[in-house]
Amino acid sequence: MDTKKKILDVALTLFSEKGYGNVYVGQIAEGVGIKAPSLYKHYKSKQDIFDAILEEMRNRYNQQTSLLNITGSDFQSDSQFYNNISEDELVKIGIGLFSFFLHDEYECKFRKMLTIEQFSNKELAKLFSNQYFNEPQKYQTGLLQMLIMQGLMKNEDANIMALQFFAPIYLLMTVCDREPQREPEALNMLEKHIRQFNRMYKE
Repeated sequence: MDTKKKILDVALTLFSEKGYGNVYVGQIAEGVGIKAPSLYKHYKSKQDIFDAILEEMRNRYNQQTSLLNITGSDFQSDSQFYNNISEDELVKIGIGLFSFFLHDEYECKFRKMLTIEQFSNKELAKLFSNQYFNEPQKYQTGLLQMLIMQGLMKNEDANIMALQFFAPIYLLMTVCDREPQREPEALNMLEKHIRQFNRMYKE
């Protein structure tokens, strides 16, 4: 593993265990097995490391969504894909994304860090809300609005529909974060949730 990648891995592990505010560059360097001046040759600050972690997470997410033939961020583009898929394919996408967020090392550790920091760091609290409410809600609302306009979903409040769809998924994810042994139960409930939602609102 190259040093730049190892710095990110060690930093994120420490952030997830101690919180972002309680980790110092010297601790990251020690975990990597180098001196702090050597670390600064790769990243100019702890914030620079944090920004690089965010970029790595975006890349991982984009790789995962491309495997599922969606963007996961552009609802207008994705609506063309969703209007032709079966319920089984919808379940496959839902479980694929759920498993990614649950098991991807960066996503999992980053979520744990935000959970620690949400009550003491306003910027990270805002990032937490954006990551796990604002952005998913915006994407799902836009996607559902497009499907309603295409006559594929019932003409209901898309914002509320998005909340009804995403909230249980996030809840199941947080349960698995705390109790990993409940993942099979969560996956079973997730599949039933997606199928029931689809049958409730599909035209």
